Amino acid sequence: MKLFKLAVLGLVLIPGSILAASCNENGSSANDADSQTSNNSSNSQVSNNCITEKEVIKAQETWANAIVEIGETYKNKGDYKTVAANTVDNLYGYDEGKVLFKPTKAAEGQFRLTEEDALSYFVKGKISEDKGFALQPWSKVRFENAGVSVSCSDAVAMGNYYFTDANTNKETKVEYTFGYRKSEDGKLLIDLHHSSLPFNP
Repeated sequence: MKLFKLAVLGLVLIPGSILAASCNENGSSANDADSQTSNNSSNSQVSNNCITEKEVIKAQETWANAIVEIGETYKNKGDYKTVAANTVDNLYGYDEGKVLFKPTKAAEGQFRLTEEDALSYFVKGKISEDKGFALQPWSKVRFENAGVSVSCSDAVAMGNYYFTDANTNKETKVEYTFGYRKSEDGKLLIDLHHSSLPFNP
């Protein structure tokens, strides 16, 4: 009789331990699933903040329009220096870190690593060789990308851009490389700008 009771007790305990293990496994699976969902959500947020090629193209259009606006303001005897200062301040990342800017028509001051030097190039200033590139004025600027390389936190575009002289309607072809990074408020800022006239043998 004693042996029979022990056998019955064993039959009760074994299924109980199996059930407990099963519950633990299910709980673990649920926790893993919740964790995976959380990670996916986090990854989705990161992904949504990544730079896109569409944003690069939009940034190029904004830059082109700003160059035209500076020239138009100058031609109409407006406050073109303020327009240019706002352009450099809003489109370039000088306030947030390094900007590597090598303008097209620059020989003495080839590299414009400060906001003040960049502004001088566009509208004349502290660097004597500057004639005010944006004061031409230009009636249109259009970009033709040879390629755009995009990662989550930065982007680079290379190609030709064409500047139409507002006085003669003549178009000038210039080579460019622009680099971008995204600011905390989600705006693309230029952190690399290299520009040069095509090789003429």
